[in-house]
Amino acid sequence: MRYAGAAFLIWYGARSLKAALRSQEALVIGTERPAAGLGRTVLACLAITWLNPHVYLDTVVLLGTISTRFVGNTDSFAAGAVSGSFLFFFSLGYGSAWLRPIFASPAAWRILEAVIAIVMWAIAVKLVLGA
Repeated sequence: MRYAGAAFLIWYGARSLKAALRSQEALVIGTERPAAGLGRTVLACLAITWLNPHVYLDTVVLLGTISTRFVGNTDSFAAGAVSGSFLFFFSLGYGSAWLRPIFASPAAWRILEAVIAIVMWAIAVKLVLGA
């Protein structure tokens, strides 16, 4: 299974490297779209949350498994997990607004794709070597 994972990561890294070398895409800023109504926005938020398989994998499986190591400290673990999640998503939202002008440049996207390729290949090497 680890070789299949490594093969996927190598392919994904190659795909990112190709994008880094050839892409001219950039974040388009200033395109106006009409605002969606409150009902539509809430429905989209609920769909993104509850229909996302990562919600169940990360929250139930991953955090549930890790929480078994902290018997007797479940309240502290839960508070830390909630705080960490809030901080991550808060930073993601405001960080994206802060990075928006940077990613209006095709060069920024090429650099990001190159970094992604390097990270994917590094993980693949670690998988193959068993490190």
